[in-house]
Amino acid sequence: MGSDNLFEELPETPPPGSGEAKGKPRLREPERDQIELRPMDLESLIEEDHPVRVIWGYVERLDLSELEDAIKSREGRPGHPAISPHLLMGLWLYATSQGIGSARLLEKLCVSENAYRWMCGGVSVNHHTLSDFRVDHGDLLDRLLADNVAVLLGRGLIDLSTLAQDGIKVRANAGAASFRRRRTLEQHLEAACELVEKLKREVHDDPAATSKRIKAARERAARERVEHIEAALHELGDVEKIRKKREKKNRNQTEKQKEPRASTTDPEARTMKMADGGFRPAYNVQVVSAAGEQIVITVEPSNVGSDRGMIEPMLQQVRNRTGSLPDRHLADGGFMAAKAIEWAHGEDVAIYCPPTKSKHGSDPFAPREGDGPGVLAWRQRMASESGKTLYKTRSICECIHARWRNWNLLRLTVRGHAKVKTAMLWYALANNILQGDRLIRAAA
Repeated sequence: MGSDNLFEELPETPPPGSGEAKGKPRLREPERDQIELRPMDLESLIEEDHPVRVIWGYVERLDLSELEDAIKSREGRPGHPAISPHLLMGLWLYATSQGIGSARLLEKLCVSENAYRWMCGGVSVNHHTLSDFRVDHGDLLDRLLADNVAVLLGRGLIDLSTLAQDGIKVRANAGAASFRRRRTLEQHLEAACELVEKLKREVHDDPAATSKRIKAARERAARERVEHIEAALHELGDVEKIRKKREKKNRNQTEKQKEPRASTTDPEARTMKMADGGFRPAYNVQVVSAAGEQIVITVEPSNVGSDRGMIEPMLQQVRNRTGSLPDRHLADGGFMAAKAIEWAHGEDVAIYCPPTKSKHGSDPFAPREGDGPGVLAWRQRMASESGKTLYKTRSICECIHARWRNWNLLRLTVRGHAKVKTAMLWYALANNILQGDRLIRAAA
């Protein structure tokens, strides 16, 4: 009780900085195996002006009742609730704008990335549902693109009196080695048909259930290969018809070409000359946009490598979509075709397209023998200063292609014309939503 020191037996602690440091340093080391519970607010993870909010703001106003009517899961009946079509639509639009074309990768991003988690709002998605949704609704996407253009036109944000057209070549989902000549295709078809018949007999005779399922899958794969080869032979017939027509006009050129081939992977793809000068399987995607506003009006993939002759079919699509033709249509030199210019002249559409340079150095704007009234008017139009000034606005449509390249539109992940068009409609609609939002903000 009389002691002045309450803790007599404790060792004395030297004051800081006195004496020499002994022992190991005391450090705070990371411990990553601990479990933490943190409060999370999804709304606070995303900025107010984030692009995902723009896309969701568009999607949540859509009427997708035709997709909801097809859902079998109903109130008062058994079954797991289906994923909202609005959510699937929003996920793919935002994923497209971020260069994501893989359903498996999108499934992972919905768990790990804040923007996708915000859009999901706790709803889990799987890659099978995502993959099917991406390719199954081409007609709906086409209508949504038309509605989007109509809304922007009604608000006075775009002008359809002047349109621009250009093509962008996209690598097909097929290898160069998948292209076969007719003789090789016929041999493969015969072998595949024999394999299908053999597997059918094995499945029928085999009593083992597990083995039977495996052989049924093999039979299905063989049957699909037969269908691919038959489609390749059908497409090869079309290629041969086109080549016969060319032989009548230029036999020397066609004789130098190799025997025509078709792909067993994507029969509708064609080998084309790409922007870098190489030749690869690809699709030539035609894009018509409002000149100056970077808004896509219509899009159509083609398996013809040349742009020549593409003006008329694309303008017909514009008429079907909008109900009228433009007053002026801008295209680059690759679209130059006298027949298309004469047709457009008869429809009161002024074509702005630079003439090809003459090998003999003659004036390309001078009238020539055999020129029709449309071609004569076109030469005068392109020779004038006003025509050259207006044509310069065509280059703005190249920004759409540049944006899509930045969105990883380098190689398609789907096969066949129908699925390729659906994939391009995703790109077109995502482009219009984000670019339309910029136009709205600029006009405010």
